[in-house]
Amino acid sequence: MATIKPFAALRPIPELVSKIAELPYDVMSTAEARAMLKANPLSFIRVTRAEADLPDTIREDDPRVYARAAANLQDYIDKGQLKQDPSPCYYIYRQQMGAYIQIGLVAAASLKDYETGIIRKHELTRPSKERDRVEHILATRAQTGPVFLAYRSKGVLTAFLLDYMANHAPVYNFAGEDKVRHTLYVIQEPLKIQEVTKLFRQIPALYIADGHHRCEAAWQVAKKLGARPGQRGDEEYNYLLAVIFPDNMLHILPYNRIVRDLNGLTEEAFLAKLSEHFTIAEAERPVTPARIHEFGMYVGGRWYVLTAKEEILSPDPVDGLDVSILQNEVLTKILGIGDPRKDSRIGFVGGIRGTGALQDAVDGCDYTAAFSLYPTSMDQLIRVADAGQMMPPKSTWFEPKLRDALTIHLIGDEQNGKSL
Repeated sequence: MATIKPFAALRPIPELVSKIAELPYDVMSTAEARAMLKANPLSFIRVTRAEADLPDTIREDDPRVYARAAANLQDYIDKGQLKQDPSPCYYIYRQQMGAYIQIGLVAAASLKDYETGIIRKHELTRPSKERDRVEHILATRAQTGPVFLAYRSKGVLTAFLLDYMANHAPVYNFAGEDKVRHTLYVIQEPLKIQEVTKLFRQIPALYIADGHHRCEAAWQVAKKLGARPGQRGDEEYNYLLAVIFPDNMLHILPYNRIVRDLNGLTEEAFLAKLSEHFTIAEAERPVTPARIHEFGMYVGGRWYVLTAKEEILSPDPVDGLDVSILQNEVLTKILGIGDPRKDSRIGFVGGIRGTGALQDAVDGCDYTAAFSLYPTSMDQLIRVADAGQMMPPKSTWFEPKLRDALTIHLIGDEQNGKSL
């Protein structure tokens, strides 16, 4: 069974939460981070993307970036803009994007569970991104952004959280510039904390929805700090800042593809090759696939609906994914894009941007073709993770994004294992 515990979060004072809380560090470029920080000097980008607070000649992995992140975090504390709760708590994080609502439990999850496979992953990570977050955690002595975890819901924990929310006032309730509303409740009563911990013992496994690099980095930090003499094994660095959602509440959008060229093929030859494994129908408007194994394609100023033929479908948890079908049958076999992680001929567009962004990319002449996908489901994600397999890169896009800085997990002083 998965192991969680309450923790004493460092978090913004209510008057400043809407200014400090910020989007995750990995959904923006450095240039975008600089612009956001210029517009809002209190933004937590000062910590999560501290290069934006330094001269633009500095590298993202320069040691001065991590030192600035630590100094800026301490500055928030010294000014009383961030304060730590006096005792360990659980937190309820409610997000609303339009009519869509998701409610998660904020907790410290055991990194031993990540090591043993109780916390399950579905993506490979890149060493450079791992090193960046390792250095960030070590410098700040904090996990500043949560990992997005999911579990197969039986409804019991959700019922408890809903009841708690109905009978308590939130500590935060604000909407960001993206119109997503963020609401946070603090569970501080000892008996309620015990009840949450007990309910959670019914959950056999957790699944990383988003945040693979943050999770891997936290585990590497725990190994490094845990190797020192005199460590007990229950120090805060052995736990992971997480927001844990029931699978039936999560909203996955597709991660669409754009490609720069047709690998030397004419448009007619490309369509002919596609027709070997897909039925093709021209569409009168931009295509948002309505079902699994259906794809939209924009090329030559026209939209098409592609439907995969039976012979290329697979029962394998990974090969049966639409992102795999597109990669294997179109991007690799026809367009010669073998490794989407490294090939500069392919780009990725989050589903939140819609089909208009795909059409703009092609009409702007930077790309030649675009593909819209049906979103990967939580059931598919869980099947892949349970099988110990990895999805292709950029298989899922979760919305809304979790805000950094709402609850910061202090991992303790490196020298003595005590909280800051």
